[in-house]
Amino acid sequence: MPKYVYGFTEGNKDLKDLLGGKGANLAEMTNIGLPVPPGFTITTEACRHYLRHGAMPGGLEEEAGEHLAALEARMGKRLGQADDPLLVSVRSGAKFSMPGMMETVLNVGLNDDSVLGLAKQSGNDRFAWDSYRRLIQMFGRTVLGVDGELFEDAMDALKGDRDDTGLETADLQRLVETFKGIVRARAGRDFPADPREQLDLAVRAVFESWNAPRAILYRRQERIPAGLGTAVNVVAMVFGNMGPDSGTGVAFTRDPGSGRQGVYGDYLRDAQGEDVVAGIRNTVPLQELETINSEAYHELLGIMATLERHYRDLCDIEFTIERGRLWMLQTRVGKRTAEAAFRIATQLVDEGLIDMDEAVTRVTGDQLAHLMFPRFSATGGGHRLTTGMNASPGAAAGRAVFSSERAVELAGRGEAVILVRRETTPDDLAGMIAAHGVLTSRGGKTSHAAVVARGMGRTCVCGAEELEVDPHARRFTAPGGVVVNEGDLISIDGSTGAVYLGEVPVTASPVARYFEGGPAESGPIEDRSVESGPVEDELVRAVDRVMTRADAVRRLEVRANADTPEDAARARRFGALGVGLCRTEHMFLGERRRLVEDLILAPGGEERQVALDALEPLQTADFAGIFGAMRGLPVTIRLIDPPLHEFLPDLTDLAVRVAVAGERAGERDRRLLEAVRRLHEQNPMLGLRGVRLGLAIPGLFAMQVRAIAAAARQVEGARAEIMIPLVGAVQELEIVREEAAGILAEAGVEAAIGTMIEVPRAALTSGQIAGAAEFFSFGTNDLTQMTWGFSRDDVESAFFGRYLDLGVFGVSPFESIDRDGVGRLMRIAAEEGRRARPGLKLGICGEHGGDPDSVHFCHEIGLDYVSCSPFRVPVARLEAGRAALARTGSDSR
Repeated sequence: MPKYVYGFTEGNKDLKDLLGGKGANLAEMTNIGLPVPPGFTITTEACRHYLRHGAMPGGLEEEAGEHLAALEARMGKRLGQADDPLLVSVRSGAKFSMPGMMETVLNVGLNDDSVLGLAKQSGNDRFAWDSYRRLIQMFGRTVLGVDGELFEDAMDALKGDRDDTGLETADLQRLVETFKGIVRARAGRDFPADPREQLDLAVRAVFESWNAPRAILYRRQERIPAGLGTAVNVVAMVFGNMGPDSGTGVAFTRDPGSGRQGVYGDYLRDAQGEDVVAGIRNTVPLQELETINSEAYHELLGIMATLERHYRDLCDIEFTIERGRLWMLQTRVGKRTAEAAFRIATQLVDEGLIDMDEAVTRVTGDQLAHLMFPRFSATGGGHRLTTGMNASPGAAAGRAVFSSERAVELAGRGEAVILVRRETTPDDLAGMIAAHGVLTSRGGKTSHAAVVARGMGRTCVCGAEELEVDPHARRFTAPGGVVVNEGDLISIDGSTGAVYLGEVPVTASPVARYFEGGPAESGPIEDRSVESGPVEDELVRAVDRVMTRADAVRRLEVRANADTPEDAARARRFGALGVGLCRTEHMFLGERRRLVEDLILAPGGEERQVALDALEPLQTADFAGIFGAMRGLPVTIRLIDPPLHEFLPDLTDLAVRVAVAGERAGERDRRLLEAVRRLHEQNPMLGLRGVRLGLAIPGLFAMQVRAIAAAARQVEGARAEIMIPLVGAVQELEIVREEAAGILAEAGVEAAIGTMIEVPRAALTSGQIAGAAEFFSFGTNDLTQMTWGFSRDDVESAFFGRYLDLGVFGVSPFESIDRDGVGRLMRIAAEEGRRARPGLKLGICGEHGGDPDSVHFCHEIGLDYVSCSPFRVPVARLEAGRAALARTGSDSR
């Protein structure tokens, strides 16, 4: 029979799959001798069984009972014992941190009898009754499904102008009775008095919270697998709400916002843990604990240093002080901003805790992309309203909204919004994801808003106490009587905490300016122009060190998708080692569209050639500019791909124009209308395009190949690669290849000739196609559409949201490669293509080329390069390095 329950002395930090992150780390802290309250963990296996079958696995109840008896023996009291009760917390803990997304129940074991015993043993009646009302409130909301607002409203009515600490014992006793009445009325049953029933129901509620809407949404946002489940930790209670010599806090071993070393965190006297993260009372900085309790403060600093050395990383710590004694309730590798991630990684290298290879795996391409986002201009604009806590950096501007639902609604219309709340709760997650930034009037840097915003890279300002936020009236009032209503434009600076009325202009980040300065081989960073202050210089140097190492270890080359010399030059500055996709059809737009119309309208071969001759020198100049920008690096040019009707006027517009003009309609418009009707297709993406177009219109591809050859002769060191699109049969490629090879030979130019793999049949017959191709480049946009059988332009807004909700997709297949379907076709094409032609070069040029997870997959199946948009080149370079290190055994998370 599987073992479903582990005591803290039985686990360690490497058992996160089984014990979840919280349980594994509680066990680890226990085993290295830190002051952890005793307890036990119910495994993720038990959760998965419960979620599959709707019932606890056989033997779990007995096994949990044995561990509970051992805990009672150690503590010298029983769960809910009337005269001296043992109380426990029941807390979730998944493998990957999901702050606030699942449930917690504290003070389990209290009832009408044991609350009296707790009051007597503690000598503090108020504390006992406050703990009891907390249990009923949390249990009612979490376990019995009672609307939490009902408890809050009852409490607000009793408090009046007082805060929580102003409630006296008699007030809390009345509140307990009120809360029990709410439970009875809304849950259809009494609050359970049996302590073991409380425990069992709380465990079930934690398991069920794995599939709560906010947890599902968070997993989707963070790409956490849905099948992991959560562990449950049952821990002997220690109390931070026993008076002024008690309290609770959250600490980080380094600043998770900037990466700076120092004392960082929040402390709240006479409070339990949820009071800190919920932001319902404003905390004091952790440094003030030295004045409040010097002994506990210095013990905490020592433990923080121990944990950081032990985990070799920034640690996030929750602690409680009970009547002067320090207890550790949790530690985990802390979430951090992108800025902090790069700084901390290189700091740990300098401190000898990790090496540079591990530093590369400690940061991500998404974090690097975030560092390249613009920030507010120093010269500014906008009227500063107030300054709060700089909880998560970045510059965000948008319309103020006061509810999560409104944020989602307006963002769905394409509007930028700032979510404004007194404090956020886990139920605000959807709005936080939709918003460009989050602003709260309460809470500290360790509040829910701050922690979640940092984790998802969202700009956040917390604790702007001067703002009076009225969510019901949908407005806030700033100092000086300035009123900001829903829909008004505001700007927030997550780096300084500043809040502005109006939209503040932005400027390029120092990291973006660093990449604009050119690739690493352009010289040491000290010799480059990066206009920034000392703090920014430290960040830029950290990025430079990480990128230098990533470039040194990566196997994958990174190229860029570039259609103009300007795009190619920018890609080169960002470190691209060539162009992996030059789309020639983009060169036929604008003023040149009329020349394409002439080609389509040409009645015979002679007129068609005239049109082609007019296009050829323009194409030659375009290609020469790109060859020059790449300075001898390979440039893969895709011959024209879209259907020709895309270069013609819209059928409806043209038909109306001709009809309105009647007999006055010009001959050209009449001929155009006839051509548009003739070329119109019900599904043009599966029609006359790509290689089919080149075969159907003699001379079209030949003109493009001649232009490529002429440009290559003009530019010294030009390295052209010619790519034939939409090939589904080797015969198509052979026909075009023969003609192209003849033109190149006549011009005395060497150029590799290959094809895009974007039709499923091409992947499945890749062994044949490789006989006529010197390289494959996977066009994953089309390959995804054709493999799934849907059009990206038509379906993303139609049903993708529903598919994500239902778990059909973990992530959109257009965002990250579908490894099981599209990825399998890619793997088949790579393996069979190289079996037929061992030297076959393999690359990818679809949008997936800049997606971090897809870059790792491309490394895994042995591609030679990825190609992406110029601005994603740094991201792909970093992820290619991380992929190489992950494959050699380094920890990539």
